[in-house]
Amino acid sequence: MAGKRILMLAGDFVEDYEIMVPFQMLLMVGHKVDVVSPGKKAGEQVATAIHDFEGHQTYTEKRGHNFTLNATYAGAKAEDYDALVIPGGRAPEQLSTDESVLDLIRALLSRLTNRLPLSAMARSFSPQRMSFQAARSPLIRPVVLK
Repeated sequence: MAGKRILMLAGDFVEDYEIMVPFQMLLMVGHKVDVVSPGKKAGEQVATAIHDFEGHQTYTEKRGHNFTLNATYAGAKAEDYDALVIPGGRAPEQLSTDESVLDLIRALLSRLTNRLPLSAMARSFSPQRMSFQAARSPLIRPVVLK
């Protein structure tokens, strides 16, 4: 899949490693990755969060780095992309309530007859998180690989 154009949806307190590592790796293997956030323009930043297990019953959350967006959300069009990446962290909680984000995801998925490569990490757009959308139009359809 070399040389594809990939859209990455982000927002404040996206998981640090889940945005930084895929972004760098996808660039390294020759893809063009546009990282966007609703209401923000290229050159602006989103804050990241670092979640870690430090011997407690649940994870801790700490402030991570600032990640600089390289594209403007308002300019993102489904027909321009070959794949979609949605990092986890806190950002998907906010993104999942933004109707323009949901419309963009639906357009991306339906454009290629639901065969668009999609990476939804950790707590991002899981079927459980998106169940409130199920009655209208499911975003995610489970796929079983044999």
